[in-house]
Amino acid sequence: MESVVRVMQYIDFGFFKGKRIFITGHTGFKGAWLCRILLLAGAEVTGYSLEPPTCPNLFSLAGLEKRMNSVIGDVRNLTAMKIAFDTVQPEIVLHLAAQPIVRESYRAPAYTYETNVMGTVNILECIRQSCCVKSFLNVTTDKVYQNNEWVWGYRENEPLDGYDPYSNSKSCSELVTHSYQSSFFSDREVAISTARAGNVIGGGDFANDRIIPDCVRAVAAGIPIIVRNPHSTRPYQHVLEPLFAYLMIAQRQYENPFLAGWYNVGPDEFDCMTTGELVDMFCKSWGYGAGWINNSEVNAPHEANFLKLDCAKLKTAFGWKPRWHAGEAVEKTVEWTKCWLSGGDISAEMDREIRAYVC
Repeated sequence: MESVVRVMQYIDFGFFKGKRIFITGHTGFKGAWLCRILLLAGAEVTGYSLEPPTCPNLFSLAGLEKRMNSVIGDVRNLTAMKIAFDTVQPEIVLHLAAQPIVRESYRAPAYTYETNVMGTVNILECIRQSCCVKSFLNVTTDKVYQNNEWVWGYRENEPLDGYDPYSNSKSCSELVTHSYQSSFFSDREVAISTARAGNVIGGGDFANDRIIPDCVRAVAAGIPIIVRNPHSTRPYQHVLEPLFAYLMIAQRQYENPFLAGWYNVGPDEFDCMTTGELVDMFCKSWGYGAGWINNSEVNAPHEANFLKLDCAKLKTAFGWKPRWHAGEAVEKTVEWTKCWLSGGDISAEMDREIRAYVC
């Protein structure tokens, strides 16, 4: 761990040692990786979330429940959330809980809005009614922007207006955060930011309707990968990229509240690629004759075909830059998956990748 502390340039692992941190959505894919990072850093981590959303799931495979304070609860339930929150009296709050799947938001729009909008209201209510929090980060998505399908990246001052219920509910979550910041926290020592991250890949994602989990399920079964939107262009990054950016924002605004704001978190421009190109990359890294089939859907629910972010603000404010590009992200995902399929030590593999990233 000492070597990890020494090599970090824009985040200090030592800062998080002993800090009381409250994470919503800790049982999800990103949440589990985030908890593992913070446990390595020596933080006192409490998570509040529903049961893990998939079986298998990374939270259980990594044995995280035994290593942290895990509270199973619904972010729509303010009373239950506040009990967990008040018990911990956190200094830093990271809000990741969400219904995160675009196609699922078409099937269950009311649940999506309840979770993504009222979940944000409820965590902000917990913070408003407390005096312990110094740094709050709401994690949203790159899909919050009004998408004009243009070729340049969206900046933080572009209009918010997500198209589908998931994207739109996250736009609403941004607006809720802005309103609370202006209405209740402008004269309090609570730094508040949102982070708009793009598509992430990495080991341990078992969600439905995501391309890399679809790839993993197919190669594990020895069948061709089915790709429904091979020409859609997205910014892809390894899951550790945004997670370390979130921690960087949380730390730096804790130390200097003037850094609080609204930040895009995404890869460099050349890591924006079509889904087909990403799957080609996965198949090459996997080997063993892996391949895919174009199964474009004629009447599929609307999803954006082209989307990328301008991350100049994050780079300028913090000196941040991506470390792993798409090729490395895919390789790490394949390494984790092969470790899992061979019955390897998941916690050790996660720690190895975290150390490889920061070193």
